[in-house]
Amino acid sequence: MEINVKRDGARSIVYVTGDIDLYTSPQLRETVLDLFQRRNQQRVVLNLSEVHYIDSSGIASLVEGLQEAKKLHARFILVGLNEAPRHVLELTRLLNVFEIAASEEEATAADA
Repeated sequence: MEINVKRDGARSIVYVTGDIDLYTSPQLRETVLDLFQRRNQQRVVLNLSEVHYIDSSGIASLVEGLQEAKKLHARFILVGLNEAPRHVLELTRLLNVFEIAASEEEATAADA
């Protein structure tokens, strides 16, 4: 898995490439929590368009990011959900728990 972060003021877009699993999810978790806790980001957009597999540990990392965002009154937005990750979120009944945007533009819009 590869992670790239683009910061713009109080917003960040996190680009994830590859599988999110037991071995890679800690890196994703650290990145997201760092953006909220140390970088004071008010909106973190997670672009998952290059992710085709996510397991339960990856889902746990997403949930931790969402919990941290709520605690800080910030926003954690998922973008680019491919079929398999979307299906996992549906099966776990978490699809409607996360804020999901159709595009990066929608997720980063000032009034979004």
